[in-house]
Amino acid sequence: MRRRELITLATGSMTACVLDTRQDAPDYKATSLSGVRFSKTILKGKVVLVQLWATWCGYCRKEQPMVDRLIQEFGDRGLTLLAVNVGEPRDKVAEYLHDFPRRPHVVLEKDTNLAELYHSGGFPAYVLIDRDGKIAGGQRGAGGEESLRELLAKTGLQ
Repeated sequence: MRRRELITLATGSMTACVLDTRQDAPDYKATSLSGVRFSKTILKGKVVLVQLWATWCGYCRKEQPMVDRLIQEFGDRGLTLLAVNVGEPRDKVAEYLHDFPRRPHVVLEKDTNLAELYHSGGFPAYVLIDRDGKIAGGQRGAGGEESLRELLAKTGLQ
């Protein structure tokens, strides 16, 4: 699936837009700030939640504790979260993380192609990839914990 098709599917109201294609996710690669490398092949068999965020985004900050709790709850059941910071330099993100630590793997936009594949202009944005490497769903905007739990349930995580 090309970026343009995902953007078309992912536009709409800030909290109500959901993407569910069950098509193969495009190949992706990412390297976290701590140097851990990820790709579609490496994460096959895992549920991958991609969160696109920015340090200045108030909705992202509000959802951060909830997203971190979900990682803690579902991490041992196969959930990996790649928190892709979009458009900010390493020092800005590092300073933010010093003040507001995060549980997920934080990735800069320059160290991945995930933002290019899935960013539709709003924050936060989420894309869920199932254990078979297919797009299980997505959400543009802050929908809260119930919305993300419903999204994760599409992959059997409840």
